[in-house]
Amino acid sequence: MSTPAPTFLSAHWRHLIMLNHAVDPALLAPLVPEGVVLDTHEDRCWVSIVAFLFHDTRLKGLPIPGHRDFEELNLRYYVRRDVPDTARGLDHRRGVAFVKEVVPRFAIAAVARLLYNEQYVSMPMHHRITDASGAARPGDAVLAAGDRVAIGWGRDGDAGTVAATVAGPARPLVPGSHAHFIAEHYWGYAHQRGGGTVEYEVRHPPWSVHDVEDVVVDGDLGALYGEELGAALAGPPDTAFLAVGSAVEVGDGRRL
Repeated sequence: MSTPAPTFLSAHWRHLIMLNHAVDPALLAPLVPEGVVLDTHEDRCWVSIVAFLFHDTRLKGLPIPGHRDFEELNLRYYVRRDVPDTARGLDHRRGVAFVKEVVPRFAIAAVARLLYNEQYVSMPMHHRITDASGAARPGDAVLAAGDRVAIGWGRDGDAGTVAATVAGPARPLVPGSHAHFIAEHYWGYAHQRGGGTVEYEVRHPPWSVHDVEDVVVDGDLGALYGEELGAALAGPPDTAFLAVGSAVEVGDGRRL
């Protein structure tokens, strides 16, 4: 069994809204990093808008003042590398790659671009969690039916918002299900300047998920992700759910 890479970043990821669209693979083919291929579920190619909270973020074990708690919005797609994932007993590595990632902290975005060449940008973000009566709930709350999570980007959230209401109790993921395919990926891949790919491991326990309702996505997605992908994301998502999240460790990157 291979030795896990040292931890680069640790945090607690909470309340991951996952809005999933089946798209034409041709939209993603030019973006796929070297050494991996597009992965599919039930013969469909998927992208996901994912909005969530970082809590207690640490780089190399150290908390960075002003950079511990923040939001992230990303658009990701699904890839696989055909080498064993021995830690999970798989004959391949199930991974993700990103079209773009948005955070409100410039230093986080700059470090991710420098070390991983991930497509991070920084802009103001905010979030609000409310119960069924509209009263505010804390970011580390255990969600229940009727709770609503909203994450916005742009000053005062005026550029766009992703929001969803919890429709029921959290349930474990069923191996082989669509939600399991979307949520359970443990490797990230990033194309590098001048060619090549960096692979990094994302370590966390299996997540539970909530069904959601009253999903909202507004804002100019074409401006964020390009006209073609923006058009593919314009309608309601094909599927949606909210992952509870957990403590997460991101390993140091290794060049393939």
